Amino acid sequence: MKALSGNYAGSTVLIYDASGQHLASTVVSSHDKTSMRVRVQEIPPGLVIGDACTLLFLTSPAPCEYQGRIASEGTGSFIALYRGRVRENRGSVRYNVNSPAVIENLICDGKAYPLHTPLSIELINISKSGVRFRAQNNALSDGDRFQMRLKFSNSDKLLIADAIHHADVDQKTSEYGCSFLIGSEV
Repeated sequence: MKALSGNYAGSTVLIYDASGQHLASTVVSSHDKTSMRVRVQEIPPGLVIGDACTLLFLTSPAPCEYQGRIASEGTGSFIALYRGRVRENRGSVRYNVNSPAVIENLICDGKAYPLHTPLSIELINISKSGVRFRAQNNALSDGDRFQMRLKFSNSDKLLIADAIHHADVDQKTSEYGCSFLIGSEV
C-alpha cells in the first residue's frame, strides 16, 4: 500500500470523474495522510457523495495519481482516497486537458538554461508518467529535457520532462509525447 506522502496543502490538483472527464482544476486545502482524506477548495459540481473520482496532484518533478470517493462529515465534503490504489507509471491513464502552458528552460548536464523567448504550448493530455502537447514544428528534438510551467486554478507548477517522440500535425505544428523525469529535480 502506498500512503499519501508529502505535504500537498496548497498544491494544484486536477479532478476527473470515473470516465476520465476533467471536472475541475482546484487547490488542496488540506490532507490527512493517516486517514487518506483530501479536502479541496472546491468539490466539482458534477460529483456527489459516493461518486468515484481520480485526483492528479501536480507535484514536482512528476504528478501523483490517486483514486477516491466523495465523502461527507459534519465539517463538509472531502475525498477519501483508496488505500493502495495508486496507478503505476507503466500504462498510466491519460486524462484530457485543454490548457496553455509554457516551456521556460532546457536542461543540459543537470543545469537549466532559460530560453530567450519561452515556448508557448497547448496541452492535450496528461498522466502520472507524462504529457502530450502541441507546439510549433521543430520546437524540441527527441531526447530534449526541459522544464514546463503549467497553470491551473490561479496557481502554477514547474515540471521536468524528456521529449520522447514527436509527429508533425501540419506544416507549422507538431505533437510531442513527453515523459516526466521521475525521482529527481534540477
